[in-house]
Amino acid sequence: MLAVQLAVTCKFASTSKNYLTNQYHRSRFVFLLSPNIIATMARPLQDGLGWKETLFDLVPEWTQEPSIAAIENVCRQQLSIPADELCTVSFHASGLFNKLYILEHARDRLVMRVSLPVYPHHKTRAEVATLRWVDENTRIPVPKVFGFDDSNDNEIGFEWILMELMEGIPAHLRWRSMTMEQKVAFTEQIATFQAELSGCGKPEKIFRGIGSLEDKEVDQRNDAEGLHMATAGLLVSHELFMGDHLGYDIPRGPFRSSHDWLSAVLNIVILHQTAVLETTDDEDEREDAEVILATARKLLCLLPGAFPPVLDEPEITGLYHHDLHLNNILVDEGGSITAVLDWECVSALPLWMTTNIPKFLDEAVREEEPQRDRYAYETPEESAATVEKHRDLVDLDNEGKTDLYWIHRVEYEATQLRKVYQNRLRELWPDWPLEGSHEKVEFFHAISHCDGLWVKKSAKWADRLENGESMRWEDA
Repeated sequence: MLAVQLAVTCKFASTSKNYLTNQYHRSRFVFLLSPNIIATMARPLQDGLGWKETLFDLVPEWTQEPSIAAIENVCRQQLSIPADELCTVSFHASGLFNKLYILEHARDRLVMRVSLPVYPHHKTRAEVATLRWVDENTRIPVPKVFGFDDSNDNEIGFEWILMELMEGIPAHLRWRSMTMEQKVAFTEQIATFQAELSGCGKPEKIFRGIGSLEDKEVDQRNDAEGLHMATAGLLVSHELFMGDHLGYDIPRGPFRSSHDWLSAVLNIVILHQTAVLETTDDEDEREDAEVILATARKLLCLLPGAFPPVLDEPEITGLYHHDLHLNNILVDEGGSITAVLDWECVSALPLWMTTNIPKFLDEAVREEEPQRDRYAYETPEESAATVEKHRDLVDLDNEGKTDLYWIHRVEYEATQLRKVYQNRLRELWPDWPLEGSHEKVEFFHAISHCDGLWVKKSAKWADRLENGESMRWEDA
């Protein structure tokens, strides 16, 4: 079975067009446009992108729809499909920042991924550089790219990537039917992948500095052969480009240290909340902004205690995939991994970040195995609701038991598999910094949640730290 992926690789058959020369001064986000480029630019850089405020978050939205006919034309050009040969394009699915379309023709089935310009040029280019590095330096299965364009100055009007469909089914749909032995093998494979992404076993450290990968040759090569030199560059990360954040005058990478990176994140929060206080008359918004602002400033003051502000040389880093949930990992019928997807915003981050547990193992602790016969059976109404809920899915039959049994089963298995994951990484990577990274990871969580629903937890955690007390962020 084939599954559509949100990830791309850098093996491509045609180069990307790059009409805009982006230069950066002292890591600031400043576009320097030559007069001839200004004269020929057909569209604003973020044409087609809007932002919508929801109850809990800010989300991107499409202000115009990509044209199916334009997508078909571009695909025909990229693949040299004759006009008299059948070629069909159909909408398949949407992600947060992109739409996926299935291309079918006599020779193959491919995916066209059309992206919103949330971080013009750099988001697409960083994905290309990242997937090329992964393909050439690890054994992680990733899809091939047949073409891409990191500019919106094209017939579609958006940045796009044309790639292969990968074989397999999302592991989420297979998980219940997999044996514990298969799940152990699956988890050990993911640990192996993380070791490879961190450069384990290589004679030299693979990356220094914090940022998304960039490859100077990305516009100059149209072959899929040979090794390419990728380095950490500008950081493509949600907190740096959401909403109006691209307009803030802050450092954007590559960052020399964890301190510099997290300082930039906190300064974005401070700038944003200061702007809210200056513009809103809503008392609730002002109150929220004041709490967030106070928390971010306190965390910024506490930062040097956990992260040295000055280093002799750029910090050692490795690639860290922050979104390894079961929908982003494809497996075959036996549970073996066939692809790892969604490399969007994956970057070279400090090695202490690799001590985070993958998302598919991030569940509550449950050491005692749930005994099936101790759980109630579904009522007819619950059974009907389960069938409706999982109508289009496979291997998600509740087998007559209530959801509570399956929740506890997932928690128990994740608890055991976390031990498998950690033990395997220790075997592969004796210097894996697990023990020395706890406080840094806690600090990162406090920063990541200080500008939203969980700000009071971050504030409480910061207060405890300021008083010299130790506390897990999740317990705040």
